[in-house]
Amino acid sequence: MGAALARAAQWTAAGSGTGTLEITPLNESLLNQIIKFVDDFSTRHPQEAVFVFREPLEWKTQLDCSVFGEGYEINGATVQSEAKGKDGQPLLLLTASTLRVRSFDQLSCFLQIAMEKRLKEAQACLEANRDPIVKILGPEYGTVEGGDMSMLHLLDKVKKNDDPETETRMKISRRLHQLDLQLLNSSLKQISQDVRLNPAGINNEVNLLKNFSGKGEDTVLESLEYTSDYTFSNGCRAPPWRQVHGEICYLVIKPHDTDPLYITCSTAGVFLNGVSNNKGFHGVIHIFITFQVEHITTVAYINSNGIQFVLFESAKKPTHEKNYQCMEAVDAKVSGQSQNLYDFTEKSVCEKVKSSAARRRSIDKKKLEPSMKTKGETSSYSTWLSSEILCHRRVEAIGLCRFEEVSESSSETEEDEEQPVRHQEGNTDLPSEYWGIQKLAKYLKGGNPTATVIALCSMRDFNLAQETCQLAIRDIGCLEVLINLLDTEEIKCQIGSLKILKEISQNTLIRHAIADLGGLQIMVKILDSPDKDLKCLAAETIANVARFKQARRTVRQHGGIKRLVGLLDCISVGSTSLTPYQAKDTEIARCGALALWSCSKSIKNKEAIRKAGGIPLLARWLKCSHANILTPVVGTLQECASEPSYRLAIRTEGMIENLVKNLSSEHEELQMHCASAIFKCAEDKETRDLVRQHGGLQPLSVLLGNAENKKLLAAVTGAIWKCAISGENVSRFREYKVVEALVELLTDQPEEVLVNIVGALGECCQEPINRTIIRKCGGIPPLVKLLTGTDQALLVNVTKAVGACATEPENMMIIDRLDGVRLLWSLLKNPNPDVQASAAWAICPCIQNAKDAGEMVRSFVGGLELIVNLLKSKNKEVLASVCAAITNIAKDEENLAVITDHGVVPLLSELANTNNDKLRRHLAEAISHCCMWGSNRVAFGETKAVAPLVRYLKSNDPSVHRATAQALYQLSEDPSNCITMHENGVVKLLLAMVGSTDETLQEAAAGCIANIRRLALATEKAKYG
Repeated sequence: MGAALARAAQWTAAGSGTGTLEITPLNESLLNQIIKFVDDFSTRHPQEAVFVFREPLEWKTQLDCSVFGEGYEINGATVQSEAKGKDGQPLLLLTASTLRVRSFDQLSCFLQIAMEKRLKEAQACLEANRDPIVKILGPEYGTVEGGDMSMLHLLDKVKKNDDPETETRMKISRRLHQLDLQLLNSSLKQISQDVRLNPAGINNEVNLLKNFSGKGEDTVLESLEYTSDYTFSNGCRAPPWRQVHGEICYLVIKPHDTDPLYITCSTAGVFLNGVSNNKGFHGVIHIFITFQVEHITTVAYINSNGIQFVLFESAKKPTHEKNYQCMEAVDAKVSGQSQNLYDFTEKSVCEKVKSSAARRRSIDKKKLEPSMKTKGETSSYSTWLSSEILCHRRVEAIGLCRFEEVSESSSETEEDEEQPVRHQEGNTDLPSEYWGIQKLAKYLKGGNPTATVIALCSMRDFNLAQETCQLAIRDIGCLEVLINLLDTEEIKCQIGSLKILKEISQNTLIRHAIADLGGLQIMVKILDSPDKDLKCLAAETIANVARFKQARRTVRQHGGIKRLVGLLDCISVGSTSLTPYQAKDTEIARCGALALWSCSKSIKNKEAIRKAGGIPLLARWLKCSHANILTPVVGTLQECASEPSYRLAIRTEGMIENLVKNLSSEHEELQMHCASAIFKCAEDKETRDLVRQHGGLQPLSVLLGNAENKKLLAAVTGAIWKCAISGENVSRFREYKVVEALVELLTDQPEEVLVNIVGALGECCQEPINRTIIRKCGGIPPLVKLLTGTDQALLVNVTKAVGACATEPENMMIIDRLDGVRLLWSLLKNPNPDVQASAAWAICPCIQNAKDAGEMVRSFVGGLELIVNLLKSKNKEVLASVCAAITNIAKDEENLAVITDHGVVPLLSELANTNNDKLRRHLAEAISHCCMWGSNRVAFGETKAVAPLVRYLKSNDPSVHRATAQALYQLSEDPSNCITMHENGVVKLLLAMVGSTDETLQEAAAGCIANIRRLALATEKAKYG
């Protein structure tokens, strides 16, 4: 168990103190397995269960004395078990909130008492006892990396100490070791599912390996080449028809010591061609490896015989020097190859950075004092401020960014990525503010610290929110000086500079310029400053600048996320009346939350926030009543809620209750972010139930009345949509008149709102009464009108809503009159598979409830051919929905004849070899109904559809059994099909289903067996007379 906790469990440390277990699906799985192990221990191993631990497991419990009953002695705030050890001490002792347990038996009983809090208790126990085996068995059994845990090692201990207690310890150790292996295996399976390669990552590895390839003795490979020089827009080199299977590119690797290796790189891994079951490619995927021990980075080539060649080793240095060292090490290995212009430029930059860094180190020793500077010293201050640092930082920022952009995967995708707006340059008609700032610039650049502070104060008197002033600061070179001021030791200069940067960084161009000049790196360092005002300003400025991808990456790579999370950790959380000291702490936390909010738009930053321990701190701040900090906290949470690990944490940390509570806030922005967080989290059923239990459905219903605020309306309707997935919530929404309110909002709304409204109506149609309400409120005409739209997400939802409404005959009459079925049919031509599938599902109830369905379907010119051709789709959902539609179409004999002529039989037969139960069910139903025409039964047999259908009977889905039995019954009318079924063992499978409680399944199974038996009797009669 110690190895699993050390290697597999995900730990974090927030602020200071020991690590805590993160709230992640992997950790939850590990905890549940440990709980099950302890639960079963007493019954499965009674002798070991009474063994008394060497030291008690001790932790802080959330349970109080009142939960303990029989078998325990309660005395005030103290509880002790009646069971005692040989020393007379109780095996369980609770004093205040500290719990001590000394046996598995008592541990099992305690977990039963804890009930729904058992997960939290198990987490607290393991956090307080990082290696519980030491406490249970003693230090000699502790988890040691690389230690001998074999059975021979344990048996050796028994021989040395031949007594019953040692034997018991050995048994417990063995069982705990088995648990360890079980936990490690399960975690490995879960982690391996998330590992995926991408074109950028593979390309980086290949380019780096090429630097170590060639004919020389100091190379590790003779050659490494792609099989294709053409690169598609997505970075792949594999042809499109192989990309759909996840393949990225193909490589030919020629080592010095073996024959050429032909490699396929795909999203699932790297594979050696011609080797089955992935055996034999171990040496290929480990051909290049980078690892760090202490601060030494080693890059080595490894093949199946072990390490063959160490490429280079380097000690860890400051970031800018470390990265360039790696580049130079790579370049040093490339011989006989011409360098391109980019390589030459980067090498020149390296040299400049090193010389500039050397000069700066000598200058840094002469930091200026705030007063008593001579004219010469002032000139030195000015020169250093405006040129030396700037030159060094600009070169460092450009070089570092270029190198790291090559090494970092481009998997981050942000929808909100901003592009800097380019304005027309020119000096015509510039306002007086522009020239006023230009006059101040000379004092800012050439003055002593006192003059600099005065110039900064004077600059703040201008309207810095005005774009003219912002661009003036950039154009006349003040922006570089402001950033350089951040790197001084003058607190007043730093504060003045940050106040200006905070204001002007609202401008997109300024944000990009600050990032390009290396300003973010300095602001991240300032977060460690003891000055609280300085930290606040730095965090707020980071919040403004980190609104685009490069800036967010810079903050993460320079340790900014961990520092920003640290700003949330203060003692004033939840306080209602704040002292001035606590108020300042709260302000620091607010600024930190603002910066995290901006940074959280990046997938990698979300993960970094979680690993830095941000979730529990955000949960704590969510309980406070100050809207100014609640808004960025909830904003960060709703941004991160797109990740499953955050949704799990929001649910388990009790945040749903606070989100629901803040839906009734007076601040619309806070309401919007709370509703948006619920929108994303309500994908999970447990969260939907919690929203209902905490009374969140009614405030959501009330907020529908605020139709003017479109952003709030989009978030609220989204939350209602997801909550309505649960039937219990739909009933509550009906009580609050939500359906009527949603129908009223169907017109004159932006598409992002309409998508959610229509999605909510589609879910509410689960109840027949709501379908009637939609009709009576006049909701069907606007829904049908939306079928003519172009937004893909809206079309998916509106087809579902129209299809749900069509299950009522009265609604179907209105849909048919408005030409809704024709519009649905036309959507089958949409290139989006989701729209195709949703339209096909909606067509099914339309055909079922139309008065003259056969004639209606025939009236669509080319409609039957279109739906038959969709059987060639590769999307399983499209195939299942089209099969369901064909089932309904085939109920009309004339339509069945038409689709038969269009080749429906061979197309259905081609789909028979599938493992998808949903497709199996609807495919079997379609085959069953298509057998009713002409020689289709014989045709299905000839196209080899019968044998795969027999295998469907082994499915675990009863609906698949019913549909398959009906199809087999129809097919068994043909003697050849009976023979095929019998050869594939259908009789034994059907006999078991004759006793089913499902009458339809009974009759179909019995009928099929009867047809097979009649054929057998006829054959015997013909053979023997």
